[in-house]
Amino acid sequence: MENVILVNKDDCEVGVMEKMEAHQKGLLHRAFSVFLFNKKGEILLQQRAKHKYHSGGLWTNTCCSHPRPGESLSKATQRRLREEMGIKCEMRPAFSFIYKKKFANGLTEHELDHVFLGRFDGTPEINKEEVEAWKYMGLEEIREDLEQNPENYTAWFKICFFKVYGILKEAA
Repeated sequence: MENVILVNKDDCEVGVMEKMEAHQKGLLHRAFSVFLFNKKGEILLQQRAKHKYHSGGLWTNTCCSHPRPGESLSKATQRRLREEMGIKCEMRPAFSFIYKKKFANGLTEHELDHVFLGRFDGTPEINKEEVEAWKYMGLEEIREDLEQNPENYTAWFKICFFKVYGILKEAA
């Protein structure tokens, strides 16, 4: 049984709840999304395993999950990146956002999502229980595909990609 950290809109902890119960009730909880870039500026994407409890088979950022109670975001991002993609690398926090999305199976993602950015130029060693496939894609290629085929991507990726895109375009 896995627990998530319930939070308010200011990211202050208000409790702990079993993950599936929190998703059934649509309660706001802490999460994170990792974006890793190679030296060409391409993002390492993963396709979620088809059997995942929601969004199975959809493409998304390099890694995403929830920190455990008592676990810092930096430790949680490192842990899940190793568990899902077999990768260890440095990351830095970029921004946070809140979203809420109800799925056809009755579950609701209501997350305060902390986005982390990092650099990785290798080949991931994916955990097939978590990840179906992976690929590197350029920013413009992703932007165009998101506009033409939004149904192929997770709800949170469709939000945070454009925030990451804006940050990178502004920095260039």
